Amino acid sequence: MKGMKIRVATREDAKKLVEIYASYVEKTAITFEYTVPTVQEFEKRMEHILQQYPYLVAEREGEIVGYAYAGAFHEREAYRWAVETTMYVRQDQRKMGIGGKLYEALENVLSVQNILNLNACIAYPEEEDEYLTQNSVQFHKHFGYQLVGQFHKCGYKFGRWYHMVWMEKHIGEHMDKPFIVKPFDEVREVIAKKYEII
Repeated sequence: MKGMKIRVATREDAKKLVEIYASYVEKTAITFEYTVPTVQEFEKRMEHILQQYPYLVAEREGEIVGYAYAGAFHEREAYRWAVETTMYVRQDQRKMGIGGKLYEALENVLSVQNILNLNACIAYPEEEDEYLTQNSVQFHKHFGYQLVGQFHKCGYKFGRWYHMVWMEKHIGEHMDKPFIVKPFDEVREVIAKKYEII
């Protein structure tokens, strides 16, 4: 997308990212969180992610228009080759290709880290309503994810019950002796050169 760049998030971005996330918390069931986190809480979440995984922002004309990150799928060691992916785009910038660019960049970084499994936890409505549609599932299908599981009526928000689905994508070969997963800091120079993510 012309005029857009993907870069690594910093603490200074937290206020803008909270502003993007707030509309999802307050007006949608896309996230099951009820209360918008403070900027300080968001900074802590970002710092925790960046200890091991990428946290990326999309900028267009100097404005942050979306962000994406990966986190541990599960804390136990045998899961280290699997991550959970997350992405949010500013509401007035949706359906403009930003999410796809963020996910593409995120996948590139994770591949350099030797991650193999991408997992997405997605809120899913029995029937679409003003708070939740099936768009996220369609987006992930388009991006190569497959539906692998569903939990029924496990999230309650806005006086309604919502399902949750898991979708999965493999981005590498599952060998008998997989490559060691590299911390994000170890690959920053590589991704800066190879993908111009700085």
